[in-house]
Amino acid sequence: MQKIINTLFAAALLAGTCLSDAVPFERLNKNDAVLLMLDLQVGLYGPARDFDPTLYNNNMIAHSALGKLFDIPTILSTSTQQGPNGPLPKEILDMYPDAPLIMRQGEVDAWDNAEFKAAVKATGKRQVILAGITTDVCTTFLALSLRAEGYSVWANVEASGTTTELIRDVSNDRTARAGVQLVSLFSIVCDLMRDWRNTPGAPTVIPWLAKYFPAYGLIAQAHGVAIVNGTVVPGEAVLLPPEYDRGLCCLMFR
Repeated sequence: MQKIINTLFAAALLAGTCLSDAVPFERLNKNDAVLLMLDLQVGLYGPARDFDPTLYNNNMIAHSALGKLFDIPTILSTSTQQGPNGPLPKEILDMYPDAPLIMRQGEVDAWDNAEFKAAVKATGKRQVILAGITTDVCTTFLALSLRAEGYSVWANVEASGTTTELIRDVSNDRTARAGVQLVSLFSIVCDLMRDWRNTPGAPTVIPWLAKYFPAYGLIAQAHGVAIVNGTVVPGEAVLLPPEYDRGLCCLMFR
């Protein structure tokens, strides 16, 4: 019996420790956020093999476009781009011709670069949204350094890439334990927007999603087509809630 009690006590102690270390829920605030593109370089793109390469490329561009959508400060950085790592993709550079571009000559952790650190601090923002190649080095090192400096960090897992799923998972676990928020593109968009009635809201965000997150854009498109078309295919009626019954017969085969 004593052994059972000791086991239960140890489990409760462990649970309490985990809860005490939990990071409180924090909302993204577009007025206190800065967007970072970290080493999303054409030469480093090849080792990012933990998911579909076409999807990953699209995700990198979508991540970059967040700064334009929400008008938040944006900082670009590369690592020894004169070598095999190469420059940032043209699409990203074209988006931000006037944004700070910190070309690090050797520092692996971007926070070790004085110019990069100064650029982040100059924004006056305390919430950092970032993505980088590779997840286990570029993203992880900077995310942990930012957390150590007291910043809140949101890492876009869809726009960070590395060599294997195993390395991705252990790296994300490492940063999550330090309080880094691991999030998707759609999560970032919705958190920054907060309300479809805000500015930017539905009129701006839905077309943006149609371009960068077609899964939701097609939902909006299908809804719009249904409204304009005004028909219900036989068999659909039984799937609708009762409050839609009124006038349904008038819509069928119109």
